[in-house]
Amino acid sequence: MLYLFLRPGGEGAWVAVERDGAEIALYPLSEERTVTLEGENGYNVLTIAEGAAAVTEADCGDHTCVRTGAISRQGETIVCLPHHLIIRVVGGEAPPVDAATQ
Repeated sequence: MLYLFLRPGGEGAWVAVERDGAEIALYPLSEERTVTLEGENGYNVLTIAEGAAAVTEADCGDHTCVRTGAISRQGETIVCLPHHLIIRVVGGEAPPVDAATQ
């Protein structure tokens, strides 16, 4: 059995929010906030807390974006296809590995 312990994105990590391929917002992971992202097709609530970002509420049909959970490391994404929304972690450190065991 292999266990990996990963740390959050670290200092300098941001959450980029894109709709239809255009960046509409950029938030630091280091600042806690809750933002409602409204679009033509509906809304998503983005919550940034404790160095991680998650969609905590949405009015889309499948709620895949909510079930994705929190993201905190560079390259991780949350996608809401019905609302044409992509939320991803940019900047910060590459995902480090704290420990591995077998």
